Amino acid sequence: MSGPRIVILGEAMLELSGQSGASALGSSFTLRQGGDTLNTAVYLSRLGHAPSYFTALGRDPYSDAMLAAWQAEGVKTDLVLRHPERIPGLYAIETDSQGERSFQYWRGESAARDMFALPETDAAITAASDTDWLYFSGISLSILDAAGRGRLLDLIGAVRARGGQIVFDPNFRPRGWPDRDEARQLFTALARQIDLVLPSLDDEDLLFGAAEPEAHIARWHEAGTPHVIAKQGAKGGWISNGEARHSFPVTPADSVVDTTGAGDSFNAGALAALINGASLDEAARRGGELARTVVGHHGAIMPAKAMPDG
Repeated sequence: MSGPRIVILGEAMLELSGQSGASALGSSFTLRQGGDTLNTAVYLSRLGHAPSYFTALGRDPYSDAMLAAWQAEGVKTDLVLRHPERIPGLYAIETDSQGERSFQYWRGESAARDMFALPETDAAITAASDTDWLYFSGISLSILDAAGRGRLLDLIGAVRARGGQIVFDPNFRPRGWPDRDEARQLFTALARQIDLVLPSLDDEDLLFGAAEPEAHIARWHEAGTPHVIAKQGAKGGWISNGEARHSFPVTPADSVVDTTGAGDSFNAGALAALINGASLDEAARRGGELARTVVGHHGAIMPAKAMPDG
């Protein structure tokens, strides 16, 4: 008997990673791949729940290499569309001695921006609507035009109509939202369609204004989301089901060399636990355990052999 079907929707990009100062001409970068939802998809697959990744790539050699890498990780590629003219987006990331990051993006020609406007899109939406879990992020929304967002909202409605669960990480990035009011309004309108939201409290402060964790959590509940796991990095976070709310700790990382992918891996660990029937508390614990391991490695996707036991 097959397990629950999971669809993760978003954009995967090529990643140029280097240490602080690598932006100087002539410096060396390492070419990897990343993207918030891709990171979650890979880690979720490693945890035994291979998702289908809904995105678009080009028909270029880099797209071919990315697709092959996902398949090698066990990520299902039945919902990966191929754009005849566009290519993957690219970002450069520099990491300082504390593991903190700075980014530069080149994503204007990203194939994923057109994932809802390709000839194969209708068939992909129909297939994706029959999922048990749909996961996406604010970055997924930010790359889409109004028509694409409308089609994503239709997909969310179709999944919910069939009893599927919707999980959302707002993952607010100012560069993707020139009009912050647009992000605030869209996220708030989405809230009633979401079963679990996984916000970073730093992002919540950035988008909605600095506030206590309780206020950010209450806003999601008031807008219609029943379950919240709010992340605070090394401080742990907060869990709420609308009736009871409490903080949770995380075990400190042995070392922090790169925080890229920390939140994405937390989401994968939490989602895997929930799919297995765990409580929100256990989901947060599993998410924190994976994230503390990820930050001890360079790049958003650490080597598979470094995955924690259990």
